[in-house]
Amino acid sequence: MMSARAVVLWTAAAATATAMAAAVPAHAASPPSVTGQTYSAASSKLSDAGFKPVVSTTVGDQKAWPDCLVSNATEQTMPPPPNSSGSPTNEVRVSLNCYSAEASATGAGYSAASPEGRVIAAEKAKEAADAKAAAAKKGS
Repeated sequence: MMSARAVVLWTAAAATATAMAAAVPAHAASPPSVTGQTYSAASSKLSDAGFKPVVSTTVGDQKAWPDCLVSNATEQTMPPPPNSSGSPTNEVRVSLNCYSAEASATGAGYSAASPEGRVIAAEKAKEAADAKAAAAKKGS
């Protein structure tokens, strides 16, 4: 038979374990992958999944935020303040790339080796070819 002291110690240990288990915040599902999407699309996708998008950094300044590309996204979940009935804050901090052009020797922008830089370079090449064809047509 257990002594009264052992019962008290066992009850205290059980209560502590229960309190610790209840204090661990429940983890929400992982946020969806939004890297490479425009901020407007990424923001909608994150909000639909229950996360609050927060812009943490930006590079470039040629585009408005909704048109910038998300270059990195990091989940940050914070538990509610102790002794409150609040809920955890589920944020995704995003880094935005707001360049609108290909990088050059005189200006910042997308690397020609990046997917975005290749698209911009292809668009420039097409525009140059179209301009050359229009000039040739006009000259004949």
